[in-house]
Amino acid sequence: MLVAAAVSPCPPLLVPEVAAGAAPELDAARAACSDALGVLAAARPDLLVVVGSAEQGGHGAFPQGAPGTFRGFGVDLDVHLGPVAHPVPERQLPTSLAVGAWLLERTGWADAPIEGLAVAQTLEPERCAETGRELAGRAGRVALLVMGDASACRTLKAPGYLDERAAPFDAEVARALGAADVAALRALDPGLAHELKAAGRALWQILAGAAEDTDLTGTLLYEDAPYGVGYLVATWS
Repeated sequence: MLVAAAVSPCPPLLVPEVAAGAAPELDAARAACSDALGVLAAARPDLLVVVGSAEQGGHGAFPQGAPGTFRGFGVDLDVHLGPVAHPVPERQLPTSLAVGAWLLERTGWADAPIEGLAVAQTLEPERCAETGRELAGRAGRVALLVMGDASACRTLKAPGYLDERAAPFDAEVARALGAADVAALRALDPGLAHELKAAGRALWQILAGAAEDTDLTGTLLYEDAPYGVGYLVATWS
């Protein structure tokens, strides 16, 4: 069953080497992510599953030790999803999971085996719920690291330009994550999320499915939109 979860944004800019001179702008987000991973470790999970989204061709499960890279962002930096297995899996992590792997390496995660799962941003809500239930049943004590951004339409310079619906959408997601409100996350409109370029919608609904029939409580650790994209960090335990 699900015993803990951490929700994190997944921009490559979270990695200081990628952000370069702009790195200090996300120091607070990085600190919140580290705190969130501490909550996962304290839950003593038997298995940690990192979930994120990917383009078609990058969907599916990734074993422990799967490699990821930030070379596509002009940085000579490689990561692995937990301890390197032998032989090393060949399939590359999508960016969302690579950022998750970087967070785990940064905090020295050694508290449970790790697996990864990447899904489409457009995954239907009911399939998200089913996926969450399946993940929660993977071990006696399962923890999730959920990698997903909120809307990308918070300012005129945002990737999706300014949309007046973005701030209220993000505020409701932040409230639901902070309250561990499973029903509210399941009720998120996939069409609106797509229009607002909220890449985390499917991931949050997977979390909601995994948390069914649990009594987890939530804490919102970080909420901001420094580049016109909503970044949220929360824990459920």
